[in-house]
Amino acid sequence: MYILESFFIAFSMYSKIPVPRVEWQEKNMKYAMCFFPAVGMVSGILEVVSGMLLLRAGAGAFLFAVVMTLLPVLVTGGIHMDGFMDTLDALGSYGDREKKLAILKDPHAGAFAILGLCCYLLWSVAVWTEAEADMLPVIGCGYVISRALSGLSVVTFKAARDTGLASTFQAAAVRKRVRVVMIVLILVFSVLSLVLNEKMGAASVLAGLLSFLYYRSVCVRQFGGVTGDLAGYFLQVCELAMLTCIVLAGRIL
Repeated sequence: MYILESFFIAFSMYSKIPVPRVEWQEKNMKYAMCFFPAVGMVSGILEVVSGMLLLRAGAGAFLFAVVMTLLPVLVTGGIHMDGFMDTLDALGSYGDREKKLAILKDPHAGAFAILGLCCYLLWSVAVWTEAEADMLPVIGCGYVISRALSGLSVVTFKAARDTGLASTFQAAAVRKRVRVVMIVLILVFSVLSLVLNEKMGAASVLAGLLSFLYYRSVCVRQFGGVTGDLAGYFLQVCELAMLTCIVLAGRIL
């Protein structure tokens, strides 16, 4: 029962997919993070199915790209994009650690957030216009890998502060078990990506790992640890990096 409630908590927190509402308690919060990648699995399946249908229907490259860019945002409700924008404002301030953490908590969007969002969406649309049908399954795997890496950071990195979403999930989680689940999912879907297409799979996995190393550096050096906003920032950066590298590998290599 508590495992099912953990599933509902993960989907209610990290997606707009309707699920029964449950009260957050110590027992059902223990494994909620384990189901975070399941949201990515749903996003990946929707991307693959929608992409195939659009391509078979003869949709234009621009329409296809816009739909594929917006679909993950609709699934998540923009929760990770919000973290991406807040982090850009914090990094753009060039302030000290305390100032950056204060900016993360500010609900207002600054100039860096708006500029970053526009650049992100434009780049995503541009890359998606170059995507082909055989790339979609590998791209779909990336939505699970990125969330597994993000979940791994939450239960591995030091929390930047004692309050907030990341701290809440970190404190409630059975860290060792969640960590094992995240690592297993990363390995399984990385191997699946390689099986689907060796070149594109390798490009996807490499992009994910490099994004994770960059993210860890930002957390440690700039903020002193991880927060929910930083985890969302990483997720968006990782997904775009993986998408870009998959398309480049498919087109060039």
